[in-house]
Amino acid sequence: MTSTVKYLGNLRTECTHLGSGTKIITDAPIDNHGKGEAFSPTDLVATSLASCMLTIIGIYCDNHGIDFYSGKVEIEKIMGTNPRRIEKVVLNIDLSKNSWDEQTRLKVITAGKACPVAKTLDGNVIMEFNFI
Repeated sequence: MTSTVKYLGNLRTECTHLGSGTKIITDAPIDNHGKGEAFSPTDLVATSLASCMLTIIGIYCDNHGIDFYSGKVEIEKIMGTNPRRIEKVVLNIDLSKNSWDEQTRLKVITAGKACPVAKTLDGNVIMEFNFI
């Protein structure tokens, strides 16, 4: 088992990672009857894409002896209707503080875009990657 989720009431959940005990609270977004006081479940999906990409970039760099000093992603999640779902995720990815040549940069980006979350969303969610 990976995690548990407990409903706390008022459209809020408590998610617990079983391996570490780390907890995440989710709240329904304002545009869907919630208070928007924490990540919504769909926020976590969009955020997971960015987190997964940076993690895979880190693994790729470690495996290839490439220094990876800095990575930051700003995420925009766009919801669709009928049915309500994540329609698009826009990622503005800043890797500019790394001293990579163009060939290395392209290899690192290719590795990041092939992360497991991106592979899972592919074909179901539009993913826009903007590299700075």
